Amino acid sequence: MPGRPAPNPSHPPLPPRPLTRVPRLLGALLLAVTAAGAGAAEAAPATSAATAPAHAGPGPAADPLARVVPAPASVTRGGSPYTLTGATRIRVPRDSAAARRVGDQLAGLLRPSTGLRLPVTTAEGPDGIRLRLVTGRQARELGAEGYRLETRARSATLTARTPAGLFHGVQTVRQLLPASVESRTRQAGPWQLPGGTITDVPRYAYRGAMLDVARHFFTVDQVKRYIDQLALYKINKLHLHLSDDQGWRIAIDSWPRLATYGGSTQVGGGPGGHYTKDDYREIVRYAASRHLTVVPEIDLPGHTNAALASYAELNCDGVAPPLYTGTQVGFSSLCVPKEVTYDFVDDVLREVAALTPGPYLHIGGDEAHSTSHEDYVAFMDRAQATVARYGKTVIGWHQLTAARPAKGAVAQYWGLTGREKEVADAAKAGTKIILSPANRSYLDMKYTKDTPIGLEWAGLVEVKQSYDWDPGNYLRDAPASAVLGVEAPLWSETISTSDQIEYLAFPRLAGIAELGWSPAARHDWNAYRVRLGAQGPRWSALGIDYYRSPQVPWAER
Repeated sequence: MPGRPAPNPSHPPLPPRPLTRVPRLLGALLLAVTAAGAGAAEAAPATSAATAPAHAGPGPAADPLARVVPAPASVTRGGSPYTLTGATRIRVPRDSAAARRVGDQLAGLLRPSTGLRLPVTTAEGPDGIRLRLVTGRQARELGAEGYRLETRARSATLTARTPAGLFHGVQTVRQLLPASVESRTRQAGPWQLPGGTITDVPRYAYRGAMLDVARHFFTVDQVKRYIDQLALYKINKLHLHLSDDQGWRIAIDSWPRLATYGGSTQVGGGPGGHYTKDDYREIVRYAASRHLTVVPEIDLPGHTNAALASYAELNCDGVAPPLYTGTQVGFSSLCVPKEVTYDFVDDVLREVAALTPGPYLHIGGDEAHSTSHEDYVAFMDRAQATVARYGKTVIGWHQLTAARPAKGAVAQYWGLTGREKEVADAAKAGTKIILSPANRSYLDMKYTKDTPIGLEWAGLVEVKQSYDWDPGNYLRDAPASAVLGVEAPLWSETISTSDQIEYLAFPRLAGIAELGWSPAARHDWNAYRVRLGAQGPRWSALGIDYYRSPQVPWAER
C-alpha cells in the first residue's frame, strides 16, 4: 500500500490489527437496471451574473437546490415546482436504448417509495419527467457528462449530450427529492422538484474511488453495493487493487495458482477469495450500467508476495516464500533479471486487458524497496510497453515519475506535501496526474484517535481536512492542466465488511467527489458542511452507516 514505511524483512510480520465491526442500518438496494458506459468530461462553462452559486440562498431544509452534492456548476432559482403524481410519465428518446435504460433506472428508483406507476414511454409530450439527448451547440456546452435540469409546473426536463449525462442528472433529481425517496417501501409525499434550472458539467474527466480487494477480499455483491454508492456522487472510475502481498484476486488462465493458491488467504488469515473471469466481467458490466469505468490494478514489481508464493520461478533464488497475512510493505519483488518475469507480466496484463473494456490499466509501481533503482527503471520500461501493446493507457503510482514515464502515462500521486520535484517535472513534460494525497483523500485513515478502525500513518483525517484543498494548485510547480482528476483510495488492512467500507468512506467520499466534479469557485467548507449534513437522512434511508463527524451539522430528516 502506498505510503507505509518499509519493514526490515528479517523481522517477523506485525500481528494483524483487530477488526471492529460497525453495525449497519438495514436498507434498500439501489438501482438494478443496466446502461451504457460513461465518457470523458469537458470544462465547466462560466456562470452568468444572473446565476446563483449552488450554495447561495436558504439552507438545505428550506431549499432543496442548496443541498446537492457535488455542488452543481450553476443554479438558477425560480418558477413553479414540479410535483410527481399518478399521471406522471417518464418520457425518453425514441432512438436511444441507453437513454431508455436511464429512464428505466429512474422509474425503478422512484416507484417503491412513491407508490406511483411512472410508466416509461417514448411518446413525446409537454408534461412529465422528460429525458432528452441533444446535439449541436447545447451538446458542446454540456460535454460528455454534463446535463441541464429545467423544472416547471408541468414538467421536469433533463437534457444531455450522452446517456452518461442523463444518468448524472438522475442522481441530482434523487437529491432534490426527500431522502425517503431512497426507501424500498411506500412513503408519504409530496414528491416535489423545486422550480429552476441546473446546468452542470464536471471539472475533471477522472473522478475515481479505489477499493483494495487484495488485503481483504470483498465479494461481487459487496463491490456492487459500493458501486451504487459511488454513482450517487457522480464518481466515474472504480479502481480495483487486485493483487498485493496478501492476496491475488483475479483468475489468470495461464498462471492458475495465482488465484487458487495466491488468493487463498488475507490479512489476519482467513479464506481470502478471488474473482473468476465471469465474476470480474459482472463487476465491469455492473459498473458500466452506473457509468463507471473499471480500472484494474496489478501491483508490480513489489507488493508481489502472493505471486512469488504461487510460483517459485518468479523468485531470484527459485524458492517460493510462504503466503503472507501481515501488513508490512516493501519486502517483496519480482526477479527483474529473469526473462520468465516478463512472460508472467505479459500473460497477466494481456488477460486482464482482454477482460477490461475501459482505457486504463494500473501497474502499481509503489514501495518497491526491495528492487534496486536500476532494476526498477528497467522493469517499468518493459511493463509500460506491455500495457501499450495491449491497447491500454498505463497508470502507475507516482514513483513512476522517478523512472521513465511512457508517453501518455498517468501517475497517481499519494504523497503528503505536493512538493516532489520529479512529479512536477513529469507533469511539465506531459504526464497526467491523478491526485490522491494520503492525508486528504485516503479513506482508510482514521478520523480521530478514537476511530475504531483505520490507519494513522498519514495522520488523522477529519472531514474538513479531506475536503478543504484544491486539486488545481496542490502540486507545487506543476501546471494545473496536468491534473486529470482525483481519486479516493480505500485500503483494507483493517476492514472486511461493507459496514466498515461505508463507515470509513462516508462522509469523506462525498467531499472528494465534489472536488472532482464541482468548479473551484463552488468549493467552500462552510457551505459544503451544511449541504453534507443534509445527506445524512439519505444515507440512513440507504442503509449506509456513516461517521457522524462533529464538524458537520447533521440533519435529522
